[in-house]
Amino acid sequence: MRVMWGAVLAAGLLASPAGMQAQDTGAPPPFPPPGRLVDIGGWRLHLNCTGQASASQPTVILEAGIGDFSVEWSLVQPKVAAVARVCSYDRANNGWSDLGPRPRTMHQIVYELHTLLTTAGEPGPYVLVGHSYGGWLVRLYQLTYPSEVVGMVLVEAGADDPLRMLADGVLRHSSDLVTGKPIPVVKTTDPLKESEIPPGALSQMQAAARQFGPRANEAPRDKLPAEAQRMRTWAYWQVKHWAQADNPVEPEELAELRAARTKSEHSLGDLPLAVLTRGLSEEGGPDSKALAEAHRKDHEMIAAISRNGRLIIATRSGHHVQIDEPDLVVTTIREILAAVRR
Repeated sequence: MRVMWGAVLAAGLLASPAGMQAQDTGAPPPFPPPGRLVDIGGWRLHLNCTGQASASQPTVILEAGIGDFSVEWSLVQPKVAAVARVCSYDRANNGWSDLGPRPRTMHQIVYELHTLLTTAGEPGPYVLVGHSYGGWLVRLYQLTYPSEVVGMVLVEAGADDPLRMLADGVLRHSSDLVTGKPIPVVKTTDPLKESEIPPGALSQMQAAARQFGPRANEAPRDKLPAEAQRMRTWAYWQVKHWAQADNPVEPEELAELRAARTKSEHSLGDLPLAVLTRGLSEEGGPDSKALAEAHRKDHEMIAAISRNGRLIIATRSGHHVQIDEPDLVVTTIREILAAVRR
């Protein structure tokens, strides 16, 4: 469904009057960042890397879903760090990171991640792990910087041609919304300032959030460590966390990913690839079975873009497999690392 991303992210605050007033991001965070803040051209991104780097194996990069940030990997990163260098980060507007330039296209985000890793001295090659919306991002990263990526894990990745709800309530596939508009050039300067957020945008986000938004630590995020849950609550109090729905060319960017996928039978060649798909349906209503079947078939298709791709069913998980079954995600990452070494 096409709802305002900012509205979804704001919802965790709306149950609390304190959250409604906590809009001053000039105050220091109550929690120090687990990692470090890296300036990538006038705005800083939070990067948290753990584990020992090794010339014999790649670094694992964790890319969160929409509305999520580095703490969503709290159950996965420590176990991966026992065997490899692993980095999670906060995209601009999230967690400890600053506001970034607009519009927030996927190309912009991929550029920022590449610049972050380069500036921070975390060289490739990489195994990219992307959850949900992050699945699109890591696919685009591989398309943009193919020589840097030697393996991928897609965790409940975004659909190849997702449905979007228009203002009139009609559902359309993303492919039906492509207009051919050019994708904006990536910006290397001029991050958004909080004072530049349109005056009416915040109230619109708050109203939509009351209708659509989840709470900051609702299930399954209540399974995260207590400290991670406190960090999520704090992050949802930041107005920057609400100012993310600014991608006017999402249909065009997804069309680019589909074009790359269909250019050959196995467009990723022999790249080690694992696609984790949920075993528990999160759909409601009479169409839930059909929606779940379509979801599974979509992930089967994505797994087939590599001759070394495979689909793994997380039988005890909903959408957040990394929280419901973190050990399965860890095992899958380790298997991809082993496949890369072979």
